Amino acid sequence: MKDKVYVLDTNIILQNVQNLNRISDNNTNIIVIPETVLLELEDKKKLTTELGYYSREFARLLANMKIKEVDYKAGFKVVKLYNDELNLHIISKDKYESQIEQVHISESNDKRIIEVAVIAQDYYKGAQTLFLSLDVYARTFALFKGIRAETLHDDKSTVPKFEFLKYIKVDSSLFNTLDGNDIENFDKEYSYENFCYAFESDDGNSTFAIIINKKINILSESDFKALQVKPVNLKQKLFMKAILTKMFDLLVIDAKAGSGKTLMSIVSSMRLIDLGHYSKIVYVRNSIESLDKGADVGYLSGNDEKFRIYNMALQDTLEFIAKKQLKKSENRENKESIESKISELTSKYCIETLWPGEARGRTLSEAIVIMDEWQNSSEKTTQLILSRLDESCMAIVIGSNRQIDNLYLNKYNNGLTTLLKQTREKHPEINMFAIELEKAVRGKFAEFTERIFERKK
Repeated sequence: MKDKVYVLDTNIILQNVQNLNRISDNNTNIIVIPETVLLELEDKKKLTTELGYYSREFARLLANMKIKEVDYKAGFKVVKLYNDELNLHIISKDKYESQIEQVHISESNDKRIIEVAVIAQDYYKGAQTLFLSLDVYARTFALFKGIRAETLHDDKSTVPKFEFLKYIKVDSSLFNTLDGNDIENFDKEYSYENFCYAFESDDGNSTFAIIINKKINILSESDFKALQVKPVNLKQKLFMKAILTKMFDLLVIDAKAGSGKTLMSIVSSMRLIDLGHYSKIVYVRNSIESLDKGADVGYLSGNDEKFRIYNMALQDTLEFIAKKQLKKSENRENKESIESKISELTSKYCIETLWPGEARGRTLSEAIVIMDEWQNSSEKTTQLILSRLDESCMAIVIGSNRQIDNLYLNKYNNGLTTLLKQTREKHPEINMFAIELEKAVRGKFAEFTERIFERKK
């Protein structure tokens, strides 16, 4: 079998520096880093985001490697570095064919990286040279030059189908015996991912439940009697009941836009604080740039202003709850009273926002931590946030793999999917719960767009 030489695009490193060890495969493969990749990483070192963290981590890796040799060739040079796990070669051309155009800087850099891949293919004769990138356009440029191109193996993995809500047939005469009973008495094929059940009988009766430590906990409308905003469909009810039981440490929710995931999380958390189980709500959302560069946080001044746009979902949720409360108390709905009510809610429930970059060194206690839009967070960020929580906390992770904005992630390798996969197993440290919310509840426009744009071809 031929040795493999992997020429890496910048995004492979920025997705996760640990990718280098996986690609190296215990030093059996050579990893080539084009000079342009180094320049792109150097440019990102000062960022306070996850990209800056990985850029600095890569710089530390380079600093700790030893130089084996510098090979000077006609038109290019190769700096060969090594440690116990990696053979890493940096290739620089004396002159590039592709001119740097500021308006097309990304495309210009991609083409320069491919120029190095062409050199590598000739330099490492007898080995199989592959260009590795998450960017389909960059991979296409490589194919134009006769370079074999691949993406990470994670991109080719499958996301398992989950059966979070399971439907089974039960005789009507047994309905009264379900609550508190062992689920395995009714479903011999029960598995850990079956967090919720719909029990149906042939005569048309049905009842619903969540499973706690293999025990059936029947859903009842009285579960939501004290809530300021009540769930409107079955899966919302199951989700909120799971939070309100306080029996789960980590809840993972795959929910499409408009399904009420943030609202349900906040309302249920408020109820648990009212009952004295927790003391505050911490809302976490990763700062992912919009596809519109004008919405890039780097273009806004001051941290509050930079991250305000990422907390608008929380603000909209609090405004909705505030309006509900004002209607109940028959107060006049004006801007001042709504803002006053939002301020009151924020103070009463000690609601704070947390950007992942601020999490290092912190320890969160007696908090319900809501990790929103988590399809845009990597495994590293997921580990960072969850490791900040002590035993008195609950974590609610919500997101949708239909809306991934992080250019370095996909539905196979983001933090949301990683946690969803873990729900298939029982863990000794924590109790997990998961459900999918696939019904939009925002109203006619959400229903219209769901029907028109998400219909099957």
